[in-house]
Amino acid sequence: MADVVAGAGRAGTVGDERAAPTPVGGWAAALEAVLADPAQPRLVFQPIVDLRRGVVAGYEALSRFDGPAGCGPDRWFAMADALGFGPRLEARVVAAALRVRADLPPHRFLSVNISPHLLTEPEIADLLLTADDLSGLVLELTEHVPVEDTGPLLQLLDRLRAVGAAIALDDAGSGYSGLQQLALLRPDFVKLDRALVDHADRDEAKLALAELLGTYAGRLDAWLLVEGIERPEELEAFVRLGVPLAQGYLLAEPGPGWPELRPGVAERLQALAARSAAADQVAALVEVVPTVRSGDPAGDPAALTAAAELLAADPGLDLVVAVDDLGCPVHLIRPGSRDDEPGTDVQLMPVSLRVRPAAQLVDVVTRAMTRVAARRFDPVLCVDELGRLLGLVRAERMTLRLAELYGGAAVPANLPVPGPAPAEPLLTSGALR
Repeated sequence: MADVVAGAGRAGTVGDERAAPTPVGGWAAALEAVLADPAQPRLVFQPIVDLRRGVVAGYEALSRFDGPAGCGPDRWFAMADALGFGPRLEARVVAAALRVRADLPPHRFLSVNISPHLLTEPEIADLLLTADDLSGLVLELTEHVPVEDTGPLLQLLDRLRAVGAAIALDDAGSGYSGLQQLALLRPDFVKLDRALVDHADRDEAKLALAELLGTYAGRLDAWLLVEGIERPEELEAFVRLGVPLAQGYLLAEPGPGWPELRPGVAERLQALAARSAAADQVAALVEVVPTVRSGDPAGDPAALTAAAELLAADPGLDLVVAVDDLGCPVHLIRPGSRDDEPGTDVQLMPVSLRVRPAAQLVDVVTRAMTRVAARRFDPVLCVDELGRLLGLVRAERMTLRLAELYGGAAVPANLPVPGPAPAEPLLTSGALR
């Protein structure tokens, strides 16, 4: 739920909350002042994006407080809970969300954060139960305090669902207790823990866990939602995986009113989705790769230096492609020493296989595995009709996709979603199922 440079949820700052400053006059006085001001806390809204259609599907309401710099919303809510102001403060946010819900653009939903251990408190429960229709409202349960007795909570959720509310579970995959909550609450939305999103494009284990949670969410008739998308590579990885929903600064910033996608995002998402739909082609697995300009196929010193700087600046980066003036790949550059020059910082490698986006995975893997042993597992470079670099395809991802497609088990190429693919709004008349 961390609202870092791309996050969603209540938080608005990064860092150790224990070191957050204390408001002048103390927390109790600051919270009393907030509750005495009908305009506090302010709400901003971050779009939740349908990755397949490239449109805004809904919004998450985020709280913003006027207070000491560096003191984020999570700190305010934690102190409110500790000092006994929690139910009143969260009820204030829920009430504000209910008021603005009437102004939502058509066919979009609104998600609001609620602590499940406070949801059954009269200030919040009565507010929700008095509403005749909660269609289009998603209650995002942000579990940071254990719920000792889940019986009343489950009964209340059933009543709220009966009048149209949907339920989201935050930080899925963050621990065993989170998996227990999934089975117990059976949410309509499952939000992937931010730690599993960060640089997931470089970590097959994170992607595998996301796929596992997505498959489980599909069995529950729920939608997987990835939050905190910060990097284009992360976005591409989750689109390839078939994740239906995401949010993050890369897609759209939170703001007042109802923000739309950043310019060009819709077109980019639609292109990525179309490419990923061809599950048996190379195009579905292409990922972007940093490049440097090189005028010498034998190894341009300036290009090697530029590549070494890119690799040093990003320890997680494992490959740079050198391209000529036309954008065609000439060689690969990895970190490490070359055999012939042990003191160098990078290793120069030849381009051993180029393919077009429409190439069949079976054919490409066959060609890749017939290369010389030293080059057999090198990335395959994907190029356009003029030979210009489009990206790379990793051998391990091609192998995993082929296992999904032809392994004999009923494993989908993309994550399952409830019902048909989202060709229409996700929430209409408050129902997902």
